[in-house]
Amino acid sequence: MSQRENVNPRREQDHRKNSRRYQKRAAARRRRNTIFIMEIVLLLILAVVLFFVSKLSKIEKTKLDMDKIEVNEDISQESRKIMKGYQTIAMFGLDNRSNGNLSQGRSDVIMLANINNDTKEVKLVSVYRDTYLDTGDGIFQKCNAAYAKGGPEQAISMLNVNLDLNITDYVTVDFNSIIECVDLLGGVDMEITDDEASLMTGYIRELNELTGNKAENLTQGGTYTLNGVQACAYARIRYGGGDDYRRTERQRTVLTAMVKKAQQSDLTTVNKLINEVCGDIQTSFSNAELLALASQVFQYSIGDTTGFPFTKTTRVLSKKTGDVVIPCDLSDNVKELHIFLYEDSAYTASDTVKQNSEKIVSDTGFKSGDGH
Repeated sequence: MSQRENVNPRREQDHRKNSRRYQKRAAARRRRNTIFIMEIVLLLILAVVLFFVSKLSKIEKTKLDMDKIEVNEDISQESRKIMKGYQTIAMFGLDNRSNGNLSQGRSDVIMLANINNDTKEVKLVSVYRDTYLDTGDGIFQKCNAAYAKGGPEQAISMLNVNLDLNITDYVTVDFNSIIECVDLLGGVDMEITDDEASLMTGYIRELNELTGNKAENLTQGGTYTLNGVQACAYARIRYGGGDDYRRTERQRTVLTAMVKKAQQSDLTTVNKLINEVCGDIQTSFSNAELLALASQVFQYSIGDTTGFPFTKTTRVLSKKTGDVVIPCDLSDNVKELHIFLYEDSAYTASDTVKQNSEKIVSDTGFKSGDGH
């Protein structure tokens, strides 16, 4: 008789039942373990979300009155379609440390941050604050007057109407918060010329008095790791250091250096950075939108940066307008802007931009080809 024939059928049946019970119990344990792991992961995600929400609650949120946001209706459908592949955010820097009000005041810094939704490349454009543009109601003056006159809504409208953009969100920062942020990052490396080192002295003294810091002056040019006061002073150099053009370039240089260093920082530093800067920010983004942006922060890369207008000149038009930056002409500059931001080589200026361009030529006498 074979070994198989010696097996007790009842015992084999019991063995099979026990085996099935064991398998069921094992499967149940695996399911419980899987559920437990999923619960832990969800709790961790929730903890991270709550952590960031607690930080984001420090940011001042404002709901824009979209009825006050102007967008040119005559932008071509082709250009509108191309722009949908990007997120263009208006960024304003105010020097409002004295009153803490981020809804009023002339914008010391005007920037466009343009995010390519596919590649996550971020391009920065500084709009020279003295640029002669329509600031609302057909009034042409220095463009930074728009924020002072009508807050973020009018400043965004100024950018949309003059530059054929479709901006619906903004971030405003007290520009002096750069001091604390740079210090938390351990400074930023900059190459300074002899002229810049000399020109920084007055700004460093002013910022030391304002903030209670004791930052040292730079005796000569060279490569330095600038602290917060020094970096802010460097970004503020204007007269004698290339005027507003070089000034905005310095601002972009400092901002780019800060972003790169923040991306390399540990979580403790990032946490301190968030704590410090959040109280100096006002934005139209909701917490959910900010979380969505923050979740991709390490995917972003800073691409090319530039200033607007590209071709320009300066003149004192009157005592009222003062020394302004004149685009030569506006239509040509806006076309170059759309090529830079959106790679839209087929862009043509809307009738609104063309009319504003003609008005600027009429007021100033400077036309296409006159600038540098």
